[in-house]
Amino acid sequence: MSLGRDSGLFAHRGGATVERVVCEHADRCGGCPVIGLSYVDQLIVKRGRVVQSVARYATLELVYTEPVVPADPVVEYRTRAKLIVAPSARLGLFGKGGGHQVVDIPKCRVLSPLLLRVAGAVRALITRDEAENGALRPFDGQNGALRAVDLREVTTPDGPRALVTFVVEKNAAPDREGLARTAAALTRDIPEIVGVAANFHEGESPQILGSETQTLAGVDKVQDRLGKSVHLATFGSFVQAHRGQAERVHDILAEALGLPHQKTGGKAPPRVLDLYGGSGAIGLSLAALGAAVHLVESFGPATESAREAAIAQGLPLTVQNADSASALRVLSEKKERFDAVVVNPPRRGMSATARELVTELGAPVLCYVSCDPDTLARDLDHLARLGYAAQNLLPLDMIPLTDEVETIAVLRKGPLSAPRLSYDDDEILIVEKCAHENVEAESRSSGASAETAEKSAGSRVSLTDRTRRLPGAERAVAVTTLESGTSGLVVFVRTPELLAQWKEIFEHPGTRQVFVVATRGVTPSKGAITRELREDGKLCQARTRYRRLAIASGHSVLRVIPEQARVHQVRRHLAAIGHAVLGDARYGHAPTNRFFEEKNGLDRTFLHCVRLEFQHPRSGQRMIVEGPMPGDLRSVLERTSGPGTLRFLDHKNALGTNSGGPPSSSGFPPAPDSIRPPDSMHERGSTPDVEDPSTPSLRPEMIGDDDDFGGGSGGF
Repeated sequence: MSLGRDSGLFAHRGGATVERVVCEHADRCGGCPVIGLSYVDQLIVKRGRVVQSVARYATLELVYTEPVVPADPVVEYRTRAKLIVAPSARLGLFGKGGGHQVVDIPKCRVLSPLLLRVAGAVRALITRDEAENGALRPFDGQNGALRAVDLREVTTPDGPRALVTFVVEKNAAPDREGLARTAAALTRDIPEIVGVAANFHEGESPQILGSETQTLAGVDKVQDRLGKSVHLATFGSFVQAHRGQAERVHDILAEALGLPHQKTGGKAPPRVLDLYGGSGAIGLSLAALGAAVHLVESFGPATESAREAAIAQGLPLTVQNADSASALRVLSEKKERFDAVVVNPPRRGMSATARELVTELGAPVLCYVSCDPDTLARDLDHLARLGYAAQNLLPLDMIPLTDEVETIAVLRKGPLSAPRLSYDDDEILIVEKCAHENVEAESRSSGASAETAEKSAGSRVSLTDRTRRLPGAERAVAVTTLESGTSGLVVFVRTPELLAQWKEIFEHPGTRQVFVVATRGVTPSKGAITRELREDGKLCQARTRYRRLAIASGHSVLRVIPEQARVHQVRRHLAAIGHAVLGDARYGHAPTNRFFEEKNGLDRTFLHCVRLEFQHPRSGQRMIVEGPMPGDLRSVLERTSGPGTLRFLDHKNALGTNSGGPPSSSGFPPAPDSIRPPDSMHERGSTPDVEDPSTPSLRPEMIGDDDDFGGGSGGF
């Protein structure tokens, strides 16, 4: 089961010799962004993506990224395609440059020959129905219903066959009878089409496919052979785009788990947990090699297909229809044990709760298959802190001519890691708290809701536990605290006897915590929010100051200084002025949060304590300690606005440094000795603590003096 660099497992195998692919749609279509590069250069770009993502995290600095395993073929390989529909019978992908302009691609170079022929037939039907006001008229926001077409090719004993899904807008009252007539005609015209369905999309979901599917003609599932396994393909179920590379993934996982060489000798077969298992492509292949597989999948039709395929082939595979976090919670409570876990999550990666719970199972090996290097690196960082580390990453070219890359990581169980140290002396330690980590350990109720459980991710392995692994910190106690979803600097005393003195220091008005925050929408350039907040049934004074540092894709990056430490003060104050923190599940904007999680991998509040300022009681010096912005938040900024925003913020010293201690100068002037009095009519009035962000008269005041907020040289 060794995956060392000398094992030969990660060597290039196969791969076509390709210089450049020529396509007549390349100048407009955004589907193949690296088509102009030679194939060797494409592989270099893909490996670079993985290396860049991993490099954001200190916990992954020793993880080696192997060369990318090339694909063969690199054209006519795609056996799954989701094509967008637009007026004038355009059936294709979004064009270059954004704007959601659909480019028609009748001569696409990457679609398999069968899918290209099916797409041509569908395009002809759309042309007809646009002229005749038929069922396949494109949805334009007012008329028509067809939004997209999902095509899937399967391999059967009789040769390649196709499943076709019409994605229609449910709220546009699609002509279901007309769709059924069209589906029947399509199966007659192209005999290789064995099934046609309608999928109903609702609302503003960023996902192409909705949750409801109705079969219109033919079968609703069909056998599909992939390597050594046979699974049942259904409408909308997940499948890799490149069959040859998908088979290679199965082989690599089997070798990592030792299955090709497994000799039970009368012992029970190795038990494998397959999370995000889909219709069973991976699980069935492992079961065929002798593993006892427990598959977890949230999409009901896919789980039924996996169960049916396992029964038909007599394979030891059990199926659980549930989301991964819920299933893991049940398995953990039952104290189930597995020899290995395989996870193959969607692009947004594993949820924080799933990451924590999967480590509680204690399996010796965890194999992670990822289609997004950024969310993979984010998850590997969290898993490393929970005691599961990888040594190597193996990228594969799953989608040639694009910059997308599939990556396999094999993690092994080890000890918990200590946090990164930003400052320490004889009395205190200042460490970097990561997201999804409570400062103190908390128990999680088995009956907690999914929302509550998600917020408590990281609660069973606390920052205190990890800090006590540092030398001389065996009795460390936290002085300051941050919420589970917030990252940044936290202060510990080395012994409980020092706690009272240092608590007094960090409660002094002259001590400051500085946060970097990303909020929804564009805020004023600077301001202060004075608003009483309710704590323990009482209204308490609270004031928060901020300055906008940058605008990233229509949202704001702020430097924020709360003058008190009320519960959720920053989040509540910013939500109150209509600019909720991105990723804030409690006070934020749910559609925006969902978009940022789906598209940018933000699975927590964009809130980071980047700086602490305090008077040291021994030296009398004013201490300024900074910690760098963590990799997941840097990744979000890069994905939303490119590297330019990060370079700008780094140039302004806005994202923290790795150094700590008493600097010679600072852009922040010393904080006042007491909370300053109200300085505007807006501040003098108090406002009831109403959690509704639409509460009026809460626009932030404008601060007139830059220096008052630390705008001097060397500041943020």
